[in-house]
Amino acid sequence: MIVIKNLSKQFCVNGKHQKVLKNINCEIKKGEKMVIIGPSGSGKSTFLRCLNLLEIPSSGQIIFEGEDITSSKCKINKLRQKMGMIFQKFNLFPNLTVQQNITLAPVNLKLLTKEKAEKIALKLLERVGLVSKKDSYPSSLSGGQQQRIAIVRALAMNPDVMLFDEPTSALDPEMVKEVLSVIENLARNGMTMIIVTHEIGFAKQVGSRIVFMHQGEILEDETPEEFFENPKNERVKEFLSKVL
Repeated sequence: MIVIKNLSKQFCVNGKHQKVLKNINCEIKKGEKMVIIGPSGSGKSTFLRCLNLLEIPSSGQIIFEGEDITSSKCKINKLRQKMGMIFQKFNLFPNLTVQQNITLAPVNLKLLTKEKAEKIALKLLERVGLVSKKDSYPSSLSGGQQQRIAIVRALAMNPDVMLFDEPTSALDPEMVKEVLSVIENLARNGMTMIIVTHEIGFAKQVGSRIVFMHQGEILEDETPEEFFENPKNERVKEFLSKVL
């Protein structure tokens, strides 16, 4: 589904070029659950944001469903309709109700009629246990509820892949589980997912492969069993000894 070739990204900080991603190569197949872990500042979120061009790569190619999205000919807004993105912060529109937040994009983009969008919104809200909140405003919801609504809003666009950028990092510990259980259900239903997370137990449970990043490079890319039980790279071993 996604092929990444020699992906690099650098930022200019105080006149100095800082390479955040260094010639990354990997493929994500349909139905895979790729979980990306690693220390802070290793390039995980930058890598994820490059996949839908929220960050523009400095060099390399990203081919999504056969189309080179780094090409100037790529219609990026069309592409983003196929990639649901969940951020650390929920980014809900505070002046819209839950249902309006969910239906806004599909209706405005003329993908669905208002009636059809509302019907889908109710079905999705039922899946995450929040139908009773359909007429509520984001300010009246807990952080966990807001993040579940953000996931539903992305799902309402019927994406081919979901990108999660540390979806629980802004939540109180007691709210983390309710969001992770929604993501686990998506995984069981076959959604292709790329997840950046610090939740190691969750990575172990949900990932079909674990990618470890350090200083802008992929050091290991293995099945969860192989990664956690038989790590090969010394930096990975050191990381796991501190988090397990």
